[in-house]
Amino acid sequence: MLDESVWDRTAIGINESELLSPAAYNAAIGMVLFWGFGVNFYMVQNIPPEAAMQFGFWPFMIGYMACCFAGVMIYSRSDNPAISFVGYNLVVLPFGLVINTIVAGYSPGVVLEAIRVTAGVTIVMMCLGSMYPAFFQRISGALTMALLGVIIVEMVGYFFFDFHHGIFDWAVAAIFCGYIGYDWGRANQIPKTLDNAIDSAAAIYMDVINLFLRVLRIMGRR
Repeated sequence: MLDESVWDRTAIGINESELLSPAAYNAAIGMVLFWGFGVNFYMVQNIPPEAAMQFGFWPFMIGYMACCFAGVMIYSRSDNPAISFVGYNLVVLPFGLVINTIVAGYSPGVVLEAIRVTAGVTIVMMCLGSMYPAFFQRISGALTMALLGVIIVEMVGYFFFDFHHGIFDWAVAAIFCGYIGYDWGRANQIPKTLDNAIDSAAAIYMDVINLFLRVLRIMGRR
């Protein structure tokens, strides 16, 4: 285990045999991402949507947050690929339950369209993240502040004033587009090891899933 975050790692102390070629590193990120999406697809196909909420909303939310937090802490602090992969799956599984409950409310056609749009936007943002990593690094603080602001306003409006405006979905979707470019850019700034590929994929996975859920809501209203 390491004390530093994955994003603060340098090549100092890394054995040359641990480094991957750029192609192998990007392929590893892609395979880890597809594993997460594949697990989520399996969950949607085989787990009843109501199963996640059988113990109530708040127990589910507490379990969801605890599992995700534990997963992030494990993968971001570990330099062992096997341990990081366990942490990654601790994020993938609760996200899958959330996806399962949400997509049940939409037609298959809308879900497929949202998947296509999300995939296209993700590829574009990854390309931009590769070409302009410094730009995304500069706006990372603004992205975080904007996301926190939108979430706070959205939660206050939902719980206390019983309203929800579609503009929030557009704002969050735009923010996570920025996060995809940012996380892809910084993934290619750290040493290209298998463990870092898993950690980077975990961050990008959460960006893509959050983008997909917002795109789904936008298209569902159409």
